[in-house]
Amino acid sequence: MPSFTCQSCGSEFELSPSVLSKYPNWTPKACLKCRDKGSKPAAPRRKTKASKGTIPGENLTTAEVLARFSGGPDTGVFTDGSCQGNPGRGGWGSVYTRAGEVVEQRNGADPETTNNRMEFTAMIEGLLMLPEDSTESIYTDSQLVVNTLTKWAAGWQKRGWKRKNGPVRNLELVKRACELAQSHPDVTISWIKAHDGSRWNEYADALATGYMRDEL
Repeated sequence: MPSFTCQSCGSEFELSPSVLSKYPNWTPKACLKCRDKGSKPAAPRRKTKASKGTIPGENLTTAEVLARFSGGPDTGVFTDGSCQGNPGRGGWGSVYTRAGEVVEQRNGADPETTNNRMEFTAMIEGLLMLPEDSTESIYTDSQLVVNTLTKWAAGWQKRGWKRKNGPVRNLELVKRACELAQSHPDVTISWIKAHDGSRWNEYADALATGYMRDEL
């Protein structure tokens, strides 16, 4: 059965093809334990005037994002990853802004990858944009990436890059991202909610999905 990595606790979980077939192009982000912990599942967002951000799958260009959104922080690095299928075609995007102006942006694609690999690649490229003495914030909507770099990686590193309950997935990317995070000690790695109208998070999403379109 297809397997996935929970972006909350980092554990591997499986869903049957019969379940996945009901939701085309859906990539589950949380295991049942994390999804059900503490509260009932949230109701699906409706595409109404009250919706502040993009709807997953809307596939806006960067120009459309800039015309539509103005919310969220306007300074820092914003990173995002995307994947059609898991594994499948994917892309990543990172943008560095100061006071609402783009300093640098990067994006790329991979014909056979996973969502988590693209999220980690985007974080790596985002950190590479910053000098080592930077005090900027770097934002990602992947809780797995944030938890890995701020909570888990130090312990894995002490154990020879091993988890207590199994190998570290995407080890080469995790190690590279950890190395860069450690070389930028004053950079804050923060989680930002996806598709909530934050201009530069939406922009990073548009960079990450650029491989689906003829233009960024």
